[in-house]
Amino acid sequence: MLVTAYLAFVVLLASCLGLELSRCRAKPPGRACSNPSFLRFQLDFYQVYFLALAADWLQAPYLYKLYQHYHFLEGQIAILYVCGLASTVLFGLVASSLVDWLGRKKSCVLFSLTYSLCCLTKLSWDYFVLLMGRALGGLSTALLFSAFEAWYIHEHVERHDFPAEWIPATFARAAFWNHVLAVVAGVAAEAVACWMGLGPVAPFVAAIPLLALAGALALHNWGENCDRQRAFSRTCAGGLRCLLSDRRVLLLGTIQALFESVIFIFVFLWTPVLDPHGAPLGIVFSSFMAASLLGSSLYRIATSKRYHLQPMHLLSLAVLIVVFSLFMLTFSTSPGQESPVESFIAFLLIELACGLYFPSMSFLRRKVIPETEQAGVLNWFRVPLHLLACLGLLVLHDSDHKTGTRNMFSICSAVMVMALLAVVGLFTVVRHNAELRVPSPTGEPYAPEL
Repeated sequence: MLVTAYLAFVVLLASCLGLELSRCRAKPPGRACSNPSFLRFQLDFYQVYFLALAADWLQAPYLYKLYQHYHFLEGQIAILYVCGLASTVLFGLVASSLVDWLGRKKSCVLFSLTYSLCCLTKLSWDYFVLLMGRALGGLSTALLFSAFEAWYIHEHVERHDFPAEWIPATFARAAFWNHVLAVVAGVAAEAVACWMGLGPVAPFVAAIPLLALAGALALHNWGENCDRQRAFSRTCAGGLRCLLSDRRVLLLGTIQALFESVIFIFVFLWTPVLDPHGAPLGIVFSSFMAASLLGSSLYRIATSKRYHLQPMHLLSLAVLIVVFSLFMLTFSTSPGQESPVESFIAFLLIELACGLYFPSMSFLRRKVIPETEQAGVLNWFRVPLHLLACLGLLVLHDSDHKTGTRNMFSICSAVMVMALLAVVGLFTVVRHNAELRVPSPTGEPYAPEL
């Protein structure tokens, strides 16, 4: 398993580098990319945002292993994950309104403080302290995925008066470097935890200086902006009306809830499946992120002028790949007949599918959901998503250890078949809708590339 993990990592990394280099040589120069003021503004944002993302990714490979190191049972670890998911959904519902009321800059600084406290709780062996840490982690995650983006968009449009068409360029570049940071973070986590022999708590301690630096840079370099006019109840009510009145939105929300709840369960299960066979967890995690980056690169190539495939087709492909991978996992995790290499390949396919899924879903959401209702609709998407994931983990908590993992993958397979049916339903509804297609090369609007 050790050799397989390192070999997969090298092959995936080489594939990603090859695709990106060929794409960079082929891309035309972008107008926004040569604007010095815009580049300085982007740099101010990226300095803080990338530090926050790096700190988040650094903790991912060894979370489950840390709880195992503290001698907690799988059921107890499942409860810790459920606590984190429940915290994320509760704080996620109010995060946008909280960020608008408190101020986006203050919210980013608050993120660095709460996430640092979350990391410090990992030093404790006390179960209650770890539960509190998971709650803080849920708050921090909600702030990470709301405050930074909200701050940037307001500053971009209101303070600097840059064209709104340049916003996707910033977040496209951020998405690419987010993958790169995740790959590097996995290797760094492996280095501090195993190569340096500091143990599974080391990545969490190493994340604290990154969080402190992110908070300090935001405090020193960023201006404050807030919006206290938006009411939380009005945001949610508008989102619910949009969700119920448009069948496309309802189907899209169903696909997101089913797909991403399965991904949450996968995040919990990959460590107990591979760790007993001597897998280097940091390198395995970096391989996952490299596979996701490869999927994202394939998405950009597939939707380019040369191939011109549509996001709806790639969304369907992503769901099909995950269905196939989960069926593989139901066989490769059979008690007494485990095949860790086959499981690892299935996990890599799931991550490849994620690289196709997230940009496809993002494109379709932007086209289907009105901009003014996106925050409210996304709140309603998150509720079933996290509830399904929590329910799945609780089912695992109550099942026998030897068969529980295989049973979970069987349940996830059934859930993804339902997601596939929802994709077919959405495809039927939108197949003649030109709005949901990538513009043809002749009519393609300007948008600077990475």
